[in-house]
Amino acid sequence: MIYLNQGWSQNDREWYYNFSQGSAILSYDIFLNLEIANGQELFRSDANSVRYGLIPGAPNWINPDGLPIGMSKTTLATAIGDWPAGDYAGPTCAACHETQLNYKGKRVRIDGGSANTFDIQAYIQALNAATRETLTDAAKFDRLATRLGAAGPEAKAKLRERFEHQAPAIHQYATISSASPSPWGPARIDARSLINNRLTAILPGIPENTSTAIAPVKPPFLWNSPHGLWTQWAAYIQSPLDRNLGETMGVFMPINLHAKTPAEGLYDSNAAIPELQRVEKQLERLAPPSWPEDVFGKIDREKAKTGKALFMEHCASCHNAWPYRWSEPNKYGKRFVLVGLVPQSYMGTDRAQSEAIRPFAVTGQFSNHLPPQFRGKYVVPMYDLARTIRIAVEEKAVAKLNPTPAELVELNGYRELPQPPIPDQVWKAAPRDGVWATPPFLHNGSVPNLYEMLVPTGERSKKFCITSEFDPIKVGFDTTCGPNTFVLDTSLLGNTNAGHSFQDGPRGNGVVGPLLSDDQRWALVEYLKSIPEEPGRVTPYGGPPETSQPQKP
Repeated sequence: MIYLNQGWSQNDREWYYNFSQGSAILSYDIFLNLEIANGQELFRSDANSVRYGLIPGAPNWINPDGLPIGMSKTTLATAIGDWPAGDYAGPTCAACHETQLNYKGKRVRIDGGSANTFDIQAYIQALNAATRETLTDAAKFDRLATRLGAAGPEAKAKLRERFEHQAPAIHQYATISSASPSPWGPARIDARSLINNRLTAILPGIPENTSTAIAPVKPPFLWNSPHGLWTQWAAYIQSPLDRNLGETMGVFMPINLHAKTPAEGLYDSNAAIPELQRVEKQLERLAPPSWPEDVFGKIDREKAKTGKALFMEHCASCHNAWPYRWSEPNKYGKRFVLVGLVPQSYMGTDRAQSEAIRPFAVTGQFSNHLPPQFRGKYVVPMYDLARTIRIAVEEKAVAKLNPTPAELVELNGYRELPQPPIPDQVWKAAPRDGVWATPPFLHNGSVPNLYEMLVPTGERSKKFCITSEFDPIKVGFDTTCGPNTFVLDTSLLGNTNAGHSFQDGPRGNGVVGPLLSDDQRWALVEYLKSIPEEPGRVTPYGGPPETSQPQKP
């Protein structure tokens, strides 16, 4: 395994790979001993994890059972809604934000990168199949019971009762919340639909609010994310607490959305806010990865110099470039990296993400807990219902910590609250340092390599295979198809590879730059391979030291 200089120690990596963010998908002992469907191999085995694109993990101080990277053990000290106290297995950040690039037998680890091989939709579907088959196949259930030491009829009955209580949540996630007209495939996830469905439809039991998950996007890389003025592909959020806790709400964090009032447990959750703050602080000092020339080949520095000039001319006004353009200091003395907010109509890329969520929601039991302008109404804008639930869960979790005003400011990443209005129908264009390590490209992962990002839309691959092998020439996936490789068809809903096109014609409607010569394209690819120009370069959080003077909140 080859680790690059990204500013983290081995201890940092190991903690990030398997810390608990509060998610609880299945009892831990059951998860460790569950068999796959149609076989006796353990579901958590390295071979099965690799089958769905997870990276195997070695036993260590935080991962004693050798779970794959991105899975962790969560302990509920007390019951929360339908979740009894106990130990659970659940996903964590690294499942969707960790990369491994394979090339000629060498494996390069990219911490905080896009999960380029993990197929979360297929993984959950396989877990659902495994749980349902175990509950219906007597021999399979008996083998599970034997592994868990449940020998007698009473012990088996208790195990079955516990298992049957948990299985429906996995089934709903696989067959309702993440169901889509066509498979997402590796490296993509409709996270926005998953979060929204879980908060407004699945957990509260209001199926009318379900949105079909038609908008898979690739998980973004995490270096420089804490430093950016806006995060998320469409620039929804500034506060890291909102962002990180919202993500956890979408992936099996226990939340009570059935109780009638907050006093009776409504909005209780297993929010692991101290852990989410720790990971955010750790990400603040995560450096973008530098191209390993001893693995992928030497960078042509003269060609990269030509590419840098082209990038500054055609790309930097949106994407920014080191040492970056920064916002003015806010009242806490903090500055943030400016990110381009480009109208989606100008960019011309796939717009399924902005169209997937249902516009209106049935309020159900939340009707009397809404903001005054919506209180007592049966139907409200979906955004307002989801936001009300999300904020109520967050506020209740924060209140349990009883932070000081200064601690609360730090939890929110020194952002001024309330945040400004969400920009309407834009895509966020962030700095490109380290982008070479994050295929596939565009927000929906519909372009296999950086070279194709620089050609007219009509010349891009209409179909390509997603593999685990890296292509250091075009910089992206080796798209050679083989057994069990996933074919991404860009003609399907949510998969459009249009837009962000360099071609002749007026700017806008998908055209972002002029038609480039082939030499210019290769020069730009070479430049993108070369940044960051200094290995291990960590962006100063809050702005360069001489201009960042935090004030007392």
